[in-house]
Amino acid sequence: MRGASMEPTLRTGDRLLVSYRRAPRPGDVVVARFPDGTVAVKRAAERRTTRSGAPGWWVLSDNPDEGVDSRHRGVLPEADVTAVTVARVWPRPRRF
Repeated sequence: MRGASMEPTLRTGDRLLVSYRRAPRPGDVVVARFPDGTVAVKRAAERRTTRSGAPGWWVLSDNPDEGVDSRHRGVLPEADVTAVTVARVWPRPRRF
């Protein structure tokens, strides 16, 4: 589908295997929850601190012209980066 915020890495409808135990590292594709409750798949770009000084993540879309990410919402608290993607399992399996 055109316009997906994670193209060319991911497309709408891709099925992902995620780990809730793995700690994110810069460059990982992660599942994140934005302050408005939206859950999205983004790339963990770098560790930063939130406005309150707590640890957090700066997350970005792989397609910067589409989607909402930290450029719009700011640093996400560490607890809101909930999982790390391990692989795409459908339609074509691929490890990240």
